[in-house]
Amino acid sequence: MKPLTSSLEQVQETFDKVRAQLEQFDFNLGGGWDYDHGYFDRSLDEANKVWLRIPVQVVTGRIEGDVEATDAVVEVGTPFVLKHVYNEGLDPEANMETAGALVDQFQAPLDSDASIEDKWVTEAASVLKSVESAWIH
Repeated sequence: MKPLTSSLEQVQETFDKVRAQLEQFDFNLGGGWDYDHGYFDRSLDEANKVWLRIPVQVVTGRIEGDVEATDAVVEVGTPFVLKHVYNEGLDPEANMETAGALVDQFQAPLDSDASIEDKWVTEAASVLKSVESAWIH
């Protein structure tokens, strides 16, 4: 993980405005969001292994990621770049679940915080600069 300095750090806005601003640059609310925090993610590579992530923390209200509008106000955290190195293929030791009906066939990442090449840090900084320039205060 490589943190990036940003003029957006500590900016407080409605969640809806933050989401709208970031969606213009192909960010999506990551699946790990909770009612009091979340991450907006944008893949930087075609293999979806390198990501620019912008965290948000709820100041008031709560994130309702699956609805069109919410009253939450969030504070933007420190953006960072991260890289996941996945073990390609199926897991030979897949776990059976729900009476054998479902199989967890995918392996865990080999390294969920792999070192990040300079080109990805530069790319992330460039995307972040574009986001900052377009931010409507």
